[in-house]
Amino acid sequence: MGWMDEAMETLRPWIGRVRTVEDDLGMMAVRRVAATFNVDPDSIKKGDLLPPHWFTVFFAETVVQKELGPDGHPNKGIVLPPIPMPRRMGAGRRVQIMGRLRAGEPAVKKAEVADIVPKSGRSGDIFVLTMRHTIEQAGKTVAVDTFDAIYRPAVPSGQKTTATVPTKARTDQAWGETTPLLNTLNFRYGALTWNAHRIHYDGDYTRREEGYPAIVSNGGLSMHLMVDAALKHAKGALTGYTARLVHPLWVGDLIEVRGEAPVDGKLKLWAADKNGTLCGEMDLEFKP
Repeated sequence: MGWMDEAMETLRPWIGRVRTVEDDLGMMAVRRVAATFNVDPDSIKKGDLLPPHWFTVFFAETVVQKELGPDGHPNKGIVLPPIPMPRRMGAGRRVQIMGRLRAGEPAVKKAEVADIVPKSGRSGDIFVLTMRHTIEQAGKTVAVDTFDAIYRPAVPSGQKTTATVPTKARTDQAWGETTPLLNTLNFRYGALTWNAHRIHYDGDYTRREEGYPAIVSNGGLSMHLMVDAALKHAKGALTGYTARLVHPLWVGDLIEVRGEAPVDGKLKLWAADKNGTLCGEMDLEFKP
């Protein structure tokens, strides 16, 4: 842990830093989100309330091209702390929802570096970065989104990445929703969120540099589809959720969201790939 302690001398001052991102939630952008998720684009008018989880697809960072690193992420120290490990993957999420954004009206995201934790274990050294995004519109907090990203060392050339041992997903679901993870869907989601991470579109880079067998489907897309499925099977207003991704999904695969019947405003669901491998879990809460 010695070198990681030294790294924390540089990283620790980043904890508590806040970066503000403005978004006008323009109607063309709103319609593109709608079309991506099979919602009639013309059904949403300026001032309409948007679905409760759509705040996650707006507020993209407008980083100029020359400031992107070799993996497609912004160079370290521009938007995120300069964590000295090259590979970053989303892990968990904790979301509180107090309201809903209105289409076509300005809003802001306040992105705070909540914590940076070095860890060392059987799988090697990692850093866990926790970010807290506070979404505000018209002077009111709409949502607070706290999520974790794991930073890992590079994969030696020609070797495969170390991955979580696959676990079979439960098969006792009360309902299920299946979505093909098409190249077009992955592309559109990446375009909406302005996510240039190359593991989501560059197959040669993904296999050669990061050791994955195929292009990685975006974890944010998986979570969006999981909430979409939940909203079809629960009543009331979504007030929050926790999510955990445990295994990658590949572009060209499918995601099957399986869920229990809602009880007392709570809904538990999980996601499986085409082989029945558990890929993610989510607990959601609703109010009447």
